[in-house]
Amino acid sequence: MNTIVRDSLLLTLLTSIGFSIIAQQAHAHEYEALIKAKKYAEVEKATSLKLATEPNNPDALVAKTELILIEGKENRLDEASKIAEQCIAHNPKNSECHEALGNVLGTKAMRGGVMSAISYVGKIRDSFRKAIELDPNNFSARSSLMQFYLQAPSFVGGGKDKAKDLIVETIKVSPSAGALLQASLDLYEDNFDRASSVALAVNTTQSEALAKHQRNVLSGIGHALITEKRMAQAEKIFQELCNRFPDSIHGYYGLGKALQEQGKIKDALPHLEKSLAIEANANVLYRLGKAWQSLGDKIKAIAAFEKALSFKPELAKKTKADAEEQLKALKG
Repeated sequence: MNTIVRDSLLLTLLTSIGFSIIAQQAHAHEYEALIKAKKYAEVEKATSLKLATEPNNPDALVAKTELILIEGKENRLDEASKIAEQCIAHNPKNSECHEALGNVLGTKAMRGGVMSAISYVGKIRDSFRKAIELDPNNFSARSSLMQFYLQAPSFVGGGKDKAKDLIVETIKVSPSAGALLQASLDLYEDNFDRASSVALAVNTTQSEALAKHQRNVLSGIGHALITEKRMAQAEKIFQELCNRFPDSIHGYYGLGKALQEQGKIKDALPHLEKSLAIEANANVLYRLGKAWQSLGDKIKAIAAFEKALSFKPELAKKTKADAEEQLKALKG
């Protein structure tokens, strides 16, 4: 395989894994509700207390890795991988420990570039496989493994055939989860209409884990539709996300992004602000900065860009560079 093509495929894989980690985090554990509520200081305190008396408690160790990933500091990723490995060493049959290692290694590889990817990619795949083996109902690990198969080149164990096998295997455990993986495959094959109809048809009212999976799949479809300039369909998907998951950032952010990409800045603004009210993150702040800049409000634009640039996890390199450039122009 051509080296440039191989490296490009690996970087695509890492981007996919990185998105999956940010979107889903780990499987359910004792501290999940606090993390969901963004009470990170409380989680840090509670896990430290737990580990003081139970140094190998799996829930506390998994939560520790999540906090490091949320913090977004690259210099703590080695610490996170050691925590995940400790979790596995003392709790080898705990699915969440293996998933946590996959998430951490995926982030390390994404930050480290191609050579890092080559060294970690097999471990990432095997971590998600083991998590599923230990807990067939670990749907976030199934989703991460699905993305691995779809994005990874065959020389590191990827491929559509393996993705299809995972769908068949998953349907035996949960037809709903299998349908959501099928929607991911349809999206990968650019069959947007089928991906949308399949994902929307899944009833997830009885399972929070499946609902989270559905939300992430629909969000991925919506953003892909924006990339393809199919804005009307994207708006419908994100509006449906707003209706189904009113307490989630995904629908409002996506709807704001879709409208903003069409130049409908005033229409986009309330959706972006609603998104920010639910959950502050760098991407929302960046888009708010662009919106206020377009509307001629320099003060609000500067404030939004500054917050976006200081936020953790931080913006992607290209977006960060643009935010810095816009901020410089606004202050010039």
